[in-house]
Amino acid sequence: MSCGSWPPALSCAVAQEHQRRVHSGQDIQGMTRGCTRWIAVALLLVGCGSAAFAQTQADAGAETRSRSGFTGAVAEAKAITAANPGGADGLGNPLLGGERHPLYRLHPSDVVEVTFTVAPEFNQTLTVQPDGFVMLKDAGLVRAQDLNLQEFSDAVRQAYSGYLHDPQAAVALKEFQRPYFIVGGEVGKPGKYDLRSDTTVAEAVQIAGGFTHEAKHSQVVLFRRVNDDLLESRLLNLKKMLKECRLDEDAHVQSGDMVFVPQNKLSKISRYLTRPAVGLYMNGSQF
Repeated sequence: MSCGSWPPALSCAVAQEHQRRVHSGQDIQGMTRGCTRWIAVALLLVGCGSAAFAQTQADAGAETRSRSGFTGAVAEAKAITAANPGGADGLGNPLLGGERHPLYRLHPSDVVEVTFTVAPEFNQTLTVQPDGFVMLKDAGLVRAQDLNLQEFSDAVRQAYSGYLHDPQAAVALKEFQRPYFIVGGEVGKPGKYDLRSDTTVAEAVQIAGGFTHEAKHSQVVLFRRVNDDLLESRLLNLKKMLKECRLDEDAHVQSGDMVFVPQNKLSKISRYLTRPAVGLYMNGSQF
């Protein structure tokens, strides 16, 4: 643009200044648009980074919950069950009771029913003999005592493997030894009782007739069989427990447990004593 195109009242210098300002405004608008684009790109990158970080944290939280949370515990329990179908949930400390969830094992006088899928002529009902064996039809003696049903079924199939091709036998428990506990010592009715529901030692004593006058309430003993050669014993102070109403400390009875209530010291004194023997129980200096 030349100075001659402007009105005569304007000088050439004013026209040039106006032209400079117009160009400056265009440059500022261009810079503004460029900055806006860069800011938008930066915000987009920050948003993507935040989303990625949040996803990482969510994955880590989900993994933590799967390891220690309720859902994870159920999943791990299902995995254990699938890995060991029908089995016990591991072994515990033998001194604290052995298997945590033991399967029922056969005892003498138990009755089992054996059914063959393709050979019904071998179906039979068996009673475990006092020596722990059963007599299988045409197969002879097979030991059953201390076996669970799966182990006994395997033993039956092994016994008939020489008579049948791939024998398939199903074993069902018809009659079995019912859960029980024993209470002895200084109770009203010592004996063997059926364990029909969750029962504590204090409740077991009441079922057996309660304490006698000679009972030592503070030293009740709970015996629990760990195996054929080992018994676990626990001493309970039922007198203090009942007096202070701390029943939550009472032990729960399991099948096969024995509760023993001993005599107190005075009850051990013979009904008739010689005169010199009385001095063992009395101090003469007190009179």
